[in-house]
Amino acid sequence: MAIELKGAEQLLFQGDSITAAGRNVDDPTDLGHGFVRMVADRLASTHAGARVVNRGVSGNRVQDLRTRWATDTMDLRPDVLSVMIGVNDTWHGFEYGRFVPVEAYESDYRLIAGQARDAGMRLVLIEPFLVPVRPVQWDWRADLDGRVHAVRRLAAEFDAALLAADGLLNQAAREAGDPAMIAHDGVHLTELGHRILADAWTGLCAGRGVA
Repeated sequence: MAIELKGAEQLLFQGDSITAAGRNVDDPTDLGHGFVRMVADRLASTHAGARVVNRGVSGNRVQDLRTRWATDTMDLRPDVLSVMIGVNDTWHGFEYGRFVPVEAYESDYRLIAGQARDAGMRLVLIEPFLVPVRPVQWDWRADLDGRVHAVRRLAAEFDAALLAADGLLNQAAREAGDPAMIAHDGVHLTELGHRILADAWTGLCAGRGVA
């Protein structure tokens, strides 16, 4: 399913550094320089009055998002809530030994998504993704795949719009001929990667792609 935006609504984007994209956390109006800002720029010409808010925080895992959910999501009462979380739950496990079982990830995600749905927010769930640029990152795939599948289950459970970012960005990497052109370290998007994600988001939720 897709989300149909309805004019002067508030759209909240939640997630980790991919969503934050360098935003100034001390400035609540700062949208960063990634796909969230690109979406906002496009909506400015097509959905007058739409207000975009970015609350992505670098390094967040789902348990971190759950910790700040009340103040950074529920208290803001957005009309549309877009969430992308999960790659750090995988990455930090392999890199730093801080493993989060897929079952715990899904349980925390279900809790926060349920609270948002029950408050009347329309949900857009973006799959976590990994575009391997180093051979060792292929070893992460099985763990991340479990989280991708969890997001797909939750999208069905909560009747949310699903943005299938993992396949989308890996296909883009194949077409580009070099995965680093999409995500320079396999996780953090380049400008092209952000633009592809913004295209997909606006196509799913605003009925259009590139302006």
